[in-house]
Amino acid sequence: MRVPMTGGLSPLPSSDRTADVMRAIAGFIGKAQLKAGDRLPTERQMMESLSVGRSTVREVIRKLQALGVVESRKGSGTYLLRALSAQAIHMPLVIDTPLLRDRLLQTLDVRRGLELEASALAALRATPDDLAEIETKLIEMERVHLDKGTAGREDLAFHLAIYDATHNPMFRQLLEQIREAFESFFEKPFDRPDFARRSFPFHRELFDAIRTRNTVVARQKTLAILEIVEEDIKDMSQ
Repeated sequence: MRVPMTGGLSPLPSSDRTADVMRAIAGFIGKAQLKAGDRLPTERQMMESLSVGRSTVREVIRKLQALGVVESRKGSGTYLLRALSAQAIHMPLVIDTPLLRDRLLQTLDVRRGLELEASALAALRATPDDLAEIETKLIEMERVHLDKGTAGREDLAFHLAIYDATHNPMFRQLLEQIREAFESFFEKPFDRPDFARRSFPFHRELFDAIRTRNTVVARQKTLAILEIVEEDIKDMSQ
């Protein structure tokens, strides 16, 4: 693990501070050739090198976390999860509705398009290591589901593993940006612990389709899962 020097960072002119800091940090990561697992400079180092306030640095770090670029570890620092360059394009998403039901249905529309294609691509591209990771997440999801009757976070981890198996990082990044609505929902799903329980068997069938390279069935099983999720959201929020 390398802790880089901050010589590549220099003061910024007054303008859009957040966007400038984002570009500066991305450029620094690229020039320093940092890799996943490397630690970024501290907040104080960034503040001093870029001549910006702590709130600006923290806002940028939060945005990079939402993009799945970095993670902050309490008492340790901020670490890079994947490489980044100044040429990277950032696409923030806004879900602007006060109703949980509407947020979930809006994000589900996006998930449907993404996940059907992701499942098919995973069936075509998954390596033996990818398949092992998906199956590990599936087994954990099944274990928690059988123990508690629900497994929201484990279900999400299973689908993230499928996204990773596409070998197109945009799938995971897009889901990372919309997952907040689902994560808040999983804390208390309309007071119904049996939410989407009917979709449980389809997850094993989806994995089998990916394992056997069957893109048609992979899409069908993904659609079956999401149709049940949509039905339960609408039913529980009436």
